[in-house]
Amino acid sequence: MIPQFALRLVCGLALVWLLMPRRQISSGFFRIQLLVTLGLAVLTALSASQLPMDTALPVGEVLQDAVEHPAGTGEPAGREPAAPLLGTAGVQLLAVLAAVVSFVGSVLWTLERRTSGTVACGLVFALSAVALLGGSGILQPAAEGALLSACAELSSAALLGSIVAAMLLGHWYLTAPTMSHDPLWRMTLLVGIATVLRLVASLMALTLLDGLPAGTPAVWLALRWLAGIAGPLAVAVMTWRILRYRNTQSATGVLFVGVILVFIGEMSAALLQRELGLPL
Repeated sequence: MIPQFALRLVCGLALVWLLMPRRQISSGFFRIQLLVTLGLAVLTALSASQLPMDTALPVGEVLQDAVEHPAGTGEPAGREPAAPLLGTAGVQLLAVLAAVVSFVGSVLWTLERRTSGTVACGLVFALSAVALLGGSGILQPAAEGALLSACAELSSAALLGSIVAAMLLGHWYLTAPTMSHDPLWRMTLLVGIATVLRLVASLMALTLLDGLPAGTPAVWLALRWLAGIAGPLAVAVMTWRILRYRNTQSATGVLFVGVILVFIGEMSAALLQRELGLPL
């Protein structure tokens, strides 16, 4: 769970960097952000052996089996999981490359090489996205339900990356108080959009079921939907309203709460997916 969570965060942060109004943000912000992904990529490389390499099952069959065998783990009896496109070694290699590119990118942003630094951000996103999707078997051409699984992974990455980047950007105003407030407005909007996308991806999985399997942990479901979906939506609305008063410190405090809620929600979703085989 740890390497998958770290990969999602690296992928989401890098994606958000590409969507941010970079010209309105001082270079130091991206330098520090790339050092964060450097640490997360190293963590992924060191813990890649913990990735659930055996869970790349056809989503349609997993959903059917979850109804027929509610007491199980969601793995269809007698079916072999699709082998992931990337093994542990492949994920480790991509994570190491992402760490190297993150370090180079931080140097480029320190030197105010914005164009080259942006290219580095794009490379970090590409490497982490391939590791995230390929390491779980989603990129297998014949894998059923690959689109649903990919939507779940990428929407989770976008939500994690947007809320963390928005919170860190809010803190950055303490060191750059004269910076335009427009980037934080944009980041708040991205948090809302990412939350809606995550909601849609989860509903796509739920609509394939007539009902949740018996024995589904109610606490995990409550944490997943209340903290992981309703929470960040409320945070985005509150932050947007606070920013109307140009109060970045209060907005940052609300975004920090949003980070905690999203982390709780995504951890609960990961536990549910491991228990049921559903990309909730």
